[in-house]
Amino acid sequence: MKDCLFCKIIEKEIPTEILYEDKDVVAFLDIKPANKGHVLVLPKKHYKNFLETPKQEFNKIFEVCQKIAKAQMKALNAHGFNIMINNSRVAGHLIDHLHVHVIPRFENDGLKHFVQSEYNKGEQKKVFDRIKSFLK
Repeated sequence: MKDCLFCKIIEKEIPTEILYEDKDVVAFLDIKPANKGHVLVLPKKHYKNFLETPKQEFNKIFEVCQKIAKAQMKALNAHGFNIMINNSRVAGHLIDHLHVHVIPRFENDGLKHFVQSEYNKGEQKKVFDRIKSFLK
């Protein structure tokens, strides 16, 4: 895609700090990291998002995510990591090219997870039944 920022990075039209690259996947430092060492892992082939990416691509992508996470843990003395995929603008997906965030985590780093909530009485079963009906 000629207008895709990540495709331009893959084609070396835009310089970046590439940590890993093979024929199918590239991984580089996020320029606006949640924590130092935050890496984006993406397929070289352009897929708009998670739902449009063929399932055979995920093994390749997540093998690289695992390599990156292991390196982050050792190199940065990270205490853990998050692996995250945003899908749609409302979920924070800002560049329409599938990418996986591998974010090193540190004790007391200040990053917050999802705010948890509770179901109203009877609501959980209704939500369960609705989702289940679309899994057929």
